[in-house]
Amino acid sequence: MRFPLNTPLGRMGIESLDETPGHCVASIPTAGLLNPLTGAPTLAPLAMLVDHTGGLVNHSRRPAGTWTVSSELAIEFAPDADELLASAPQTPVIATGTMFGPTVSAPLAVCELTHDGRPVATATVRSVYIAAPDHTVEWPDDAGAGDLPPTLTERMSVQVAESGGATKTLRQLSDSVVNNMLGIVHGGISAAALELVASAALNTEGTDLRTGSLRVNYLRQFQGGTHARYEGTAIRVGRTTAVADAQAIGDDGRTALLARLTAYR
Repeated sequence: MRFPLNTPLGRMGIESLDETPGHCVASIPTAGLLNPLTGAPTLAPLAMLVDHTGGLVNHSRRPAGTWTVSSELAIEFAPDADELLASAPQTPVIATGTMFGPTVSAPLAVCELTHDGRPVATATVRSVYIAAPDHTVEWPDDAGAGDLPPTLTERMSVQVAESGGATKTLRQLSDSVVNNMLGIVHGGISAAALELVASAALNTEGTDLRTGSLRVNYLRQFQGGTHARYEGTAIRVGRTTAVADAQAIGDDGRTALLARLTAYR
């Protein structure tokens, strides 16, 4: 099943392959997608796929009268993930999400990502229950016509705000298409953007550091706007490993998401 192009899942090209309670299989295309801050191929879109599959698994087993929101997202990438995607760029990445452990106050889902049958990443999504909202944004039934936007900046509705200096910044534009059913920026969009700014902060002056792991904490609701942005800063760059921190900052100046990225040569 394809999602409408005027939804965050459709905008990112996600297709649902199988959905049953506690189980979700979906895919995402990655061909031609580049980090707008560095111009290099990126693994960032896989965060969107993880948030969707893992989040849906947790959401499918929520108790009556509740809703779920992501609390943590973590991805461990295969050392050759970049090469695998480059070897067959037109082949989408497939994620299989399943529930892990009992349904308690903070349900956990595990996701295994493959590309052409080979492992690309393993990931987890932890959610928390909230009271079911009185109103949610209904996504349209009509998938519509047209092609996916060609660039990540267009798909994610972000804009390069600062590419020089130690801190790398992307603005999150106000765009209902990238919002979830609660009317806030989809957690997968935000996680992908945090990977983009964090990896850009590490890859300056021609360095070649590959993302090894990404961990994201969701602190509060995040909406696009005039001052909404993602900032990434290098913490340490060594001979073989490097670490960067990133955050999503709302229009009110408060940090909504935090992330730590570890990269390797």
